[in-house]
Amino acid sequence: MNDNADLIKLYSGRILALATDIPHHTRLDGPQASVKRRSPLCGSTVTVDLDMTDGRVSRFGQDVKACALGQAAAAVLGQTVLGRSAQELAVARDQLRAMLQHDGPVPDAPFDGYEVLQPAREYRNRHASILLAIEAASEAAETLTRQE
Repeated sequence: MNDNADLIKLYSGRILALATDIPHHTRLDGPQASVKRRSPLCGSTVTVDLDMTDGRVSRFGQDVKACALGQAAAAVLGQTVLGRSAQELAVARDQLRAMLQHDGPVPDAPFDGYEVLQPAREYRNRHASILLAIEAASEAAETLTRQE
């Protein structure tokens, strides 16, 4: 299935548009938590900075050095992360992983924007890059929640 037509379909206009417009695409000054994740397979890296107030993400920044799919996933996260709890981020992470690796449903709203990445299910070597941002954000939020 991995021929040129399939790759062209994978990198759809929607994915490329997301990849070029990542919300919160700069690091924070003095964040409460920072987590860097790297995909050993492709070398993509994402660093997430966040603050939490009353158990919810109140400030967020990310530095994304990834393929277009990883960038698109970071853009979806950036559109939805503010105001989310550590639990909501963990559920979104698990649902995105299930969507990619086990043909699960699209993550629940407000994370349903990840549906644009459904064609990547067929490309297991891209899954780690797609998961980097949500894994880093979930880990950072969980760390802060445990400290409260």
